[in-house]
Amino acid sequence: MTDATPAIDPRHTALLVMDYQNALIGRLADPDALLARMANAIALVRRHGGQIGYVRVAFDDEDFEAVPAHGRFADLVARTGRAFHSDSPATAVHDHVAPEPGDITVRKTRVGAFSTTDLDEQLRKRDIETLILAGISTSGVVLSTVRDAADRDYRVFVLADASADPDPEVHEFLTRKIFPAQAHVLTIADLSALLS
Repeated sequence: MTDATPAIDPRHTALLVMDYQNALIGRLADPDALLARMANAIALVRRHGGQIGYVRVAFDDEDFEAVPAHGRFADLVARTGRAFHSDSPATAVHDHVAPEPGDITVRKTRVGAFSTTDLDEQLRKRDIETLILAGISTSGVVLSTVRDAADRDYRVFVLADASADPDPEVHEFLTRKIFPAQAHVLTIADLSALLS
């Protein structure tokens, strides 16, 4: 965070918890610490009156059939079969950071949070102008959503210590070198100061 980081108005802010799913969280080196940090961030934003949104990747039967053989997700489907079915416990948001009544929840069938969901519409209905992004993985959902959210004219923040990538060097490179061109990169400690 820098001195030029703008204050956050919680009434017009949403924290997006992206791909914090049972099947994905276990692939990380220290999932318990990450879950604890994410739970802390969620509680912080709730306490200040901000909106929480959840994005998860999962497929219905029709979605599986619609994946083109040449598409990126064809390999995922081939490797995992129906493990990413929308009814599978593997695609559920992890219990430690699970949604509560009134939270935004969307199911996607691509990498970014916006392209196959009504997320933008739900955010606009709530007068959300600022997004705080945190997800698994930094090189997947976070990268795709930073770019798309910036193009949609949201003010974008990335919670670096509530996001993770299977490759820590990639996470570090993106949060230090790439994201600052389109987003403010901060930590949960920084977020607490901005919301207070």
